[in-house]
Amino acid sequence: MSTRAMGPMAGFRWLMDAINLGRNNPKAVFGAAALSLLIMLLPSVLTVPLQMGATPGGGRFFAGLAVSLVLGLLVIPLYGGMLSIIDAAERGLPTKATDVFAPYRHGGGAFRIIGFAICMLLVAVAGFAIIVGIAGMDIVHWYMQVLAAQGSKAAPEVVRQLPAGFGTAMALLALFWLLVIGVHAVGYGQVALGGRSPLVALKDGFVGSAKNLLPVLALVVGMIAAWIAIALVLLLVAGLATLLAKLVGMWVLFLVAVPVYIALILALYVVMFGVMYFMWRDICGGETRAEIAPAIAA
Repeated sequence: MSTRAMGPMAGFRWLMDAINLGRNNPKAVFGAAALSLLIMLLPSVLTVPLQMGATPGGGRFFAGLAVSLVLGLLVIPLYGGMLSIIDAAERGLPTKATDVFAPYRHGGGAFRIIGFAICMLLVAVAGFAIIVGIAGMDIVHWYMQVLAAQGSKAAPEVVRQLPAGFGTAMALLALFWLLVIGVHAVGYGQVALGGRSPLVALKDGFVGSAKNLLPVLALVVGMIAAWIAIALVLLLVAGLATLLAKLVGMWVLFLVAVPVYIALILALYVVMFGVMYFMWRDICGGETRAEIAPAIAA
């Protein structure tokens, strides 16, 4: 399955298609999103006791980080389940919300997805190490000072004292982030839908992302514009809810704000996976595992 380069405007199309996602079998898509989102939050919830009162860089801090990392890897196959449900819905194939757990049941998909997640973690570590090596260790020292000063009166002063190489680091991080967006989307699509091994998916992700940096940049611009529009809507809703709360009671604020907040988080979660899916479909194309299986059986 080869990768291909798309036009710069493809990034806007990926975002629009993702926003329109769910019109085909919304019960399965949004139901799976709700299930996986709840489970994805578990690592953070379970590690709160370890993180409370922990000193940055201390033993409890790193213990909480390690536990969160392990639990996060165990739930990461849900990414594959979400992509599979979206793929089935877009193709008009039968699917249901609980199919989000399919990677744990069929064909070792969970191990491939976890393997790819570990590869992405190593890529992130290597990328940051290279950036720090180019920009200088002053960045690391400054960041540790910022962590140590959190909550103290000295925090604003520490933040303002930007280290040498800060601008270079930010520019390199932006470029690295653009590349990783494509690797993330294409790679997870390859392991979950294309049946590729983690290393092959990583290679396809890098090649596909490098070929499509302009569409990815357009996607980021579109996402920023969408965030601005969402923020304006939220400000309007918050203003109306506050006005109603003053007129009727505070219970109205919770009645309006909580459902809107939950609906927004769920919609953003679906859009995120929608962008991943449409990026993968355009950049890689080819057959998915759902199409390959009947052909093998025949």
